[in-house]
Amino acid sequence: MAANGGPVRVKICGLTRAQDAAVAVAAGADYLGVVFAGGPRRVTPQAAAEVRAAAGGVTVFGVFGDQAVDEILRIGGTAGLGGAQLHGTYRTEDASRLRAEGLRVWRVARLAGSDDLGLLRAFAMEADAILVEPWAAHATGGTGIALDHALAREARARLADATMVLAGGLTPETVAAAVALVRPDIVDVSSGVERLPGIKDPHKIARFLEAVVGHSAIS
Repeated sequence: MAANGGPVRVKICGLTRAQDAAVAVAAGADYLGVVFAGGPRRVTPQAAAEVRAAAGGVTVFGVFGDQAVDEILRIGGTAGLGGAQLHGTYRTEDASRLRAEGLRVWRVARLAGSDDLGLLRAFAMEADAILVEPWAAHATGGTGIALDHALAREARARLADATMVLAGGLTPETVAAAVALVRPDIVDVSSGVERLPGIKDPHKIARFLEAVVGHSAIS
């Protein structure tokens, strides 16, 4: 159960194929994600558009790392994105402009320790949600590294009035415990439901959704 008392929602990220998007939607995913920030899951706007076409009415987020706002808007228009997940040194003004253009905005806080928690309040300005994940050198998600639960709980307390997304190292086997301890509003998974980077496993997707929905239903 989320901190607000409602069900925990699920985002399946790092999608590279339309067929995997269709599987995720059929399993009950609330959001999908495609990566433009680099790494083995990076897609072209055309490939992202294919994922979007398979998503039906489910919102597809683009994950961005160093692209300018104008480029994000161009890619978003080509791919039909509904949201932008902002890693890197984006400003409050950038998030505000993207929201004004009709995109949902998730700001990303990469946490190495308690000293990083001071970022959260500033990130919550002009954002629809704050995604917290572990800091890892030269990587923006999909590393399979879990965020320390105690640190995640501190982040949850700082974000009591905001929508919090928990990411990092979640799997079908670990997500229920993470939800119980941290009580995020949304969980975000990429490598934890894959066969290979960018290639999703339908059975892992189904088990992940079952773990989250099952936990939400009984809490």
